[in-house]
Amino acid sequence: MFIPDEGYYFGLGAFETIAVENGFPQFLPQHYKRLLSALKFLNLSVDFSEIEKKVNVTLSQKEMQKGRKVLKITVSEENIFVTTRLNTYQKEDYEKGFSTAISNVRRNETSPFTYHKTLNYGDCIMEKRHAKEMGIQEPVFLNTKGEIAEGATTNIFFIKDNQIIAPPLSCGMLPGIIREYLYSTYPIKEQIILPEDMGEFDEMFLTNSLLGIMPVCKLGSYTFPSMNTGRKLLQELYNSQRSLC
Repeated sequence: MFIPDEGYYFGLGAFETIAVENGFPQFLPQHYKRLLSALKFLNLSVDFSEIEKKVNVTLSQKEMQKGRKVLKITVSEENIFVTTRLNTYQKEDYEKGFSTAISNVRRNETSPFTYHKTLNYGDCIMEKRHAKEMGIQEPVFLNTKGEIAEGATTNIFFIKDNQIIAPPLSCGMLPGIIREYLYSTYPIKEQIILPEDMGEFDEMFLTNSLLGIMPVCKLGSYTFPSMNTGRKLLQELYNSQRSLC
């Protein structure tokens, strides 16, 4: 039963979306850690054992044991919901790569909400829908200084001379789970990146928990000359998760 609370009225709640591959939830401890961090930020006292119990019950369902699924945990002061759906990213998406474009909406790097996965998610959803209408798979947010920050639902990385390059967290972004995996696995160079810098880079790719690592073919009118490293990193991510199953 749903109970109206500040999560409903003001977006004071948190959520996590978790990829489930053939019954195995990927990066589940990391998702729990980020969820608890957001709940602490929102000053919400929630029984974690209740969250864990509902997740375990959902994961035990027969329909979760095969295929690519998504498990979503939504928590507010009075509510804990665990829902599921299909993970709809297809092989063709990775072969073609995403088209991206700079959004007119700016990411507020001064807001603490930027750095937590909360129910204050309206900008991301509306811009994602607007981009889709124009044939764009992911809008890219600049921050208030005009620096590249993140995608509506993704973190952003670039490749130059085989080096992985990323905007620093201070540019304003949600610290993603796959972003954390990349930082713990590969050397990452951080630098401020502006839209006019695109010609310097060989590749761009996006990360989030559901798509993993998605090569990007275009940002605006600029076409990247390669998507090979992004595809290689994706395969290495899949291999690392298979070894844990």
